[in-house]
Amino acid sequence: MCGFVGMIAHEPVAGQLLLALQAIQHRGQDAAGVATREGGRFNMVKDLGLIAQAVPTGALRHLGGRSGIAHVRYPTAGEISTREDAQPFMTRFPGIILAHNGNVTNVPELIEDLRSEGHHVLSRCDAEPLLLVLAQELIRRRPSRHTTKDLVEAVAAVFRRVRGAYSVVAILEIDGQETLVAFRDPHGVRPGVYGHDGQGAWMAASESVALDVAGFTRMGDLPPGEVLLLRRGEEPVRLAVQRPTPRPCVFERIYFARPDSVMEDGRVNRTRWRLGRQLAVEWARKGLSADIIVPIPDTSRPAAWAMAEALKIKHREGFIKNRYTGRTFIMPDQKARQATLRLKLNPIREFFEGQRVILVDDSIVRGTTMRRIVSMVRELNPLALHVAIISPAVRHPCFYGIDMPSQEELAAAAYPLEKVEEAMARRLGADSVTYLSDESLRAVAGEGICAACFDGDYVVPVSEAEREAIRWERRGRGR
Repeated sequence: MCGFVGMIAHEPVAGQLLLALQAIQHRGQDAAGVATREGGRFNMVKDLGLIAQAVPTGALRHLGGRSGIAHVRYPTAGEISTREDAQPFMTRFPGIILAHNGNVTNVPELIEDLRSEGHHVLSRCDAEPLLLVLAQELIRRRPSRHTTKDLVEAVAAVFRRVRGAYSVVAILEIDGQETLVAFRDPHGVRPGVYGHDGQGAWMAASESVALDVAGFTRMGDLPPGEVLLLRRGEEPVRLAVQRPTPRPCVFERIYFARPDSVMEDGRVNRTRWRLGRQLAVEWARKGLSADIIVPIPDTSRPAAWAMAEALKIKHREGFIKNRYTGRTFIMPDQKARQATLRLKLNPIREFFEGQRVILVDDSIVRGTTMRRIVSMVRELNPLALHVAIISPAVRHPCFYGIDMPSQEELAAAAYPLEKVEEAMARRLGADSVTYLSDESLRAVAGEGICAACFDGDYVVPVSEAEREAIRWERRGRGR
């Protein structure tokens, strides 16, 4: 999962790009970068680490220009901890700066096609072949001075050739004008929004909170299957490329997105609250009893409060979170996740000792984090310890940008669906585990979603060869 911000304005954009990017730092902690267009020149600063490390404030003097793109990354493809894989990417012919969020599933095929025509891929990040395909398709139509028609045809070719899930922002010249271009694959699996500041500037970003902190007004989601042209001082131009069949990723709203973001025209916080209400109904059917509900910070908090309200059980902040550690789910390897957990969360004894406790979390992926949390709480001698999850069991790998491509590492995949709660309770050391049902999830999020990690229904087919390539890439990162 990654996060991007693209901007075009009458004034230099680097400062606001960095400000907006800070709002989506949660989407990636591995690397960050900013690239700007200054006349006919491109400027770029990118490196490993958090934004403050990769793009220090002093770098702003090297980032002149009135349009640009910023990006934060955590890797689902490419070598871990290498600067070469950090985004944005650029190509000099034709001049394009590009960043994306998502995952391209047919990278080996694209690289082979590109090499056959003399193009060399220098990184192991899937954004680079996507950029080169776009550049290649534009050049096929004409070598320079590309028109809107050229762009629409080139993006249509990208949709045909590049499989997977991706939202894209790019800076290039179209019809002789500097243009911020944004497009989203026809299924709209990965999110994207756009907005304006009322003074002629436009911004596109992975989440609406990036617009909020920069003082921009959200206009809407990036439309799946379309290309959006944003130019300073002009109204946006939306052009249909391919008929959309929207299936936005529901895991974004369950876990990844900030609660104050708006996605698919709905507030993420509200979605999590409603999931908690549904989970309360399913918990109540089991006839179990509890004294206190405690969320695992931070994403499950709205759901825990809603569950407590519905069940008329008190809720408390039972864990103190160290704000200077990262999100364990997107840590680069299992060893790092394990070492970080105790530093990250510390339980408050009086909320657990002698209590019948419900721990509420957004999901269980590998199971390592929850097992260690349960172990920590058991040391405080609760009377009973239950786990309640606001999503169904994660039983299938994701090939669209969430870092869980190997079924072997998914804790719930080892058990039959009808036995998964009982088996996971034993595995975690809890008295019970309650997952939200698929029916309840869809009652909240709707039918038109990508929930492949729960139900195995992949909106974009992934061949066995592509799956093996992704698994091999993962093994190559030593995970």
